[in-house]
Amino acid sequence: MKKLKSVVLILCCLTLQAWAQDDLESLVGDIQQEEATEYAKAGWKTTRVINSQSFENVAGGVLDLKFSHRFGLISGGAYELWGLDQAYIRIGADYGITDRLMVGFGRSSFEKTYDGFFKYKILRQSKGKVNMPVTMSLFSSIACKTLKQTNPDKTDYFSSRLTYSYQLIIGRKFSEGLSLQIMPSFIHRNWVETVEEKNDVLAFGIAARQKVSKRMAITGEYYYVLPNQIAPDYYNSLSLGIDIETGGHVFQLHLSNSTSMIEKGFITETTGDWLKGDIHLGFNISRVFTITNKGRKV
Repeated sequence: MKKLKSVVLILCCLTLQAWAQDDLESLVGDIQQEEATEYAKAGWKTTRVINSQSFENVAGGVLDLKFSHRFGLISGGAYELWGLDQAYIRIGADYGITDRLMVGFGRSSFEKTYDGFFKYKILRQSKGKVNMPVTMSLFSSIACKTLKQTNPDKTDYFSSRLTYSYQLIIGRKFSEGLSLQIMPSFIHRNWVETVEEKNDVLAFGIAARQKVSKRMAITGEYYYVLPNQIAPDYYNSLSLGIDIETGGHVFQLHLSNSTSMIEKGFITETTGDWLKGDIHLGFNISRVFTITNKGRKV
């Protein structure tokens, strides 16, 4: 009888201990769930809207190879095969040093320009323990034009070939289908062609993305340059496109009045007029490769 009581007592103790452990684990789980921070993901399918940078970065340890292509003007008509006889390209590589810091380098056939940049996420849209309504990124780039100098009266200083671009990208993923961002921009050109142009240019950009299916989205971007800063025969950049996700690739097909595919070009050197049919058909192809999974979080 004593042995039976002892067994019953031990079983009761073990049962109470199990209940207490379950309650403790449940409590810890609830606390962890309350304290978890959920970050918004995939506001854009790639790091570029069309020409512009999006508020997305490649993940730390990931390399993103980008091939950008712009045909000639559709207004060239049948003789130019509506622009298909001409082409400008940019080949670039973006790399995520961390999930918040990305660097990139590229070369464009337009004005034979080399460009390098970094983009850093200052804020990340999130909910939960940390509630942040927007993502904010700082973007900075330098571009060097390497066309041969054709003006014998101009001294060809290397510094005259350099242009610096700065952007604050502020955006939000409003739903699974809709993302918006604004892009206050500052361009400094060490040398300009005419006295009417300013070395320092202020512009304001806006971009939007709306998903229409699981793998397809409509995108658009527009830049307004403040008056009396660029030559009168330059226009504000307007681009419309479609993003198509195909597994490991993102294919972007678009129409734009800008020839250049980097900030100093499409913001300050757009010569196409949409109303006159001065539009380029173009596309971007993005392919990512995971290089390393170490040291990705910051």
